[in-house]
Amino acid sequence: MPFFEYQCSKCGHVTSFLEKPNSRQGHPCEKCGSKKTEKVFSTFAAKSSGSSSSGSSCPTGTCSLT
Repeated sequence: MPFFEYQCSKCGHVTSFLEKPNSRQGHPCEKCGSKKTEKVFSTFAAKSSGSSSSGSSCPTGTCSLT
């Protein structure tokens, strides 16, 4: 199951929840308790098990996986 992030409409706090992609379950804010939260787009990171010759990540985010 993937993690989804929800942002509170009242205080702006963002919380991550592990849930099924088609879940319609609402989540209360962990900080203020408000039930007015909205699902937001979140970023993710993936790590390749291959080796890199430079030892650093691509600063533009457009590097191909080789």
